[in-house]
Amino acid sequence: MRVIVTRPEREAQRWVRDLSAHGLDAVALPLIQVGPVDDPADLVQAWRHLAEYVGVMFVSGNAVEHFFASKPPLAPEFSAQAAIKTRAWATGPGTARALLREGVAPDRLDVPALDAGQFDSEALWQVVGAQVHAGDRVLIVRGGDAAGSGSPGQGTGREWFANRVAQAGARADFVVAYQRYAPQFSAHECELARQAATDGAVWLLSSTEAVANLSAWLPGQSWSRARAVATHPRIAAAARMAGFGVVCESRPTLPDVVASIESMR
Repeated sequence: MRVIVTRPEREAQRWVRDLSAHGLDAVALPLIQVGPVDDPADLVQAWRHLAEYVGVMFVSGNAVEHFFASKPPLAPEFSAQAAIKTRAWATGPGTARALLREGVAPDRLDVPALDAGQFDSEALWQVVGAQVHAGDRVLIVRGGDAAGSGSPGQGTGREWFANRVAQAGARADFVVAYQRYAPQFSAHECELARQAATDGAVWLLSSTEAVANLSAWLPGQSWSRARAVATHPRIAAAARMAGFGVVCESRPTLPDVVASIESMR
């Protein structure tokens, strides 16, 4: 039983290594490509105004990586010694690890507990909602599409979070830290995807956009015999809408994902 890992390339390779270490036959088939924005001016401005925000929400490890890559010299930092009080908010443990790698002090970091039911915007709000008061400003660091667009119509969880900020009397600003693309697939990848639609492989789905890219890539493909593990209920719903015959929901931690895959043997 193969596991098809659909995360962006670098994350996919890490998951392939981790799943292989658990005895699973994992292969990377990234359904999303990420890259830097064409113009980092908005990111530089966000750094320069960092102290004006009560918290900065990072939607993913990619958001962390590209936001910090744009950091100008002498910009404020999320350190214990810094004069600013801005906190870094992570939606899950992977994003939190990325922030720690960038030098964010642990006492400046908020993330849902490891035993939280989900790692998403809703779970994060349960942790940080009490920090947001009327008149505050919050920054949400996210990705955009190939045109660099990160309009507030994209990302249901992010919009939910921004609405909660507004209901608290505060303001949420968005900044696009990276761009997402649908990859250009090779003939080999096309054959792999078609085989995995019917041969009992398990697709590891971590994004609704990945599901949409897969459907657009193979528009005539039937997924009725395909099986998937989805790391969020919204992703599971997208997979079912795409026609996946079997969809199992899992928390996005390695032990939970491995257990979910093993349960499908």
